[in-house]
Amino acid sequence: MTDILIILLGTTMLYVFAVSRIEAYVKTLAFQGVLLFLLVIIDIKQIYWFNIAFLGIETLAIKAIIIPYFLLKVIRKNEIVREVEPFITQFYSLLIGVLIFIFGFIAAFWASKTNTGIKPLYFGTSLVLIIASLFLIVNRKKIITHILCYLMLENGIFLLSLSVANEMPMLVNIGVLLDFFVGVYLFAIFFNKIHEMYDGGHIDVLTELKD
Repeated sequence: MTDILIILLGTTMLYVFAVSRIEAYVKTLAFQGVLLFLLVIIDIKQIYWFNIAFLGIETLAIKAIIIPYFLLKVIRKNEIVREVEPFITQFYSLLIGVLIFIFGFIAAFWASKTNTGIKPLYFGTSLVLIIASLFLIVNRKKIITHILCYLMLENGIFLLSLSVANEMPMLVNIGVLLDFFVGVYLFAIFFNKIHEMYDGGHIDVLTELKD
């Protein structure tokens, strides 16, 4: 069951490579939150119930509901429909996404041979999320898309932490959550301020900013 959930989590990034509608990015982000919640509930068994409850709230309530709802509201308020033409065309971007996905499985196979205690499929899929998100941040042009890909990258880091050990210390949970909130808060303010001055939320307008 967990293997299916992890593979499904990895394939969500291929879907992101294939679409251009911004709302589809948000829905994918919410779906990733649900998948992470299911992984926490099903696979983590050796920690206290309070920690599991915290992780459940962090993944389901915050990652899957609150943050996507907030971003969807910002997108509709600013009437952002779809991503503009990326630096690399969608066909070649999807091809690169497939190569990243294959690389993740190679990394998972390598991890399974090292016997280091790392969960191979967790490790490989987390690399897919992190590398794919970084590529999308570089390749896409809208600021709001950068925000969404940053959050997907954070999901990859969260999954990577689950691959290393079967528990996350409470302090690490709080640190991840705090970083998550601060990042979204600053990005939202930044995007809204830029949109007040320049129309469209395109990263090329940042070249016009001066001290």
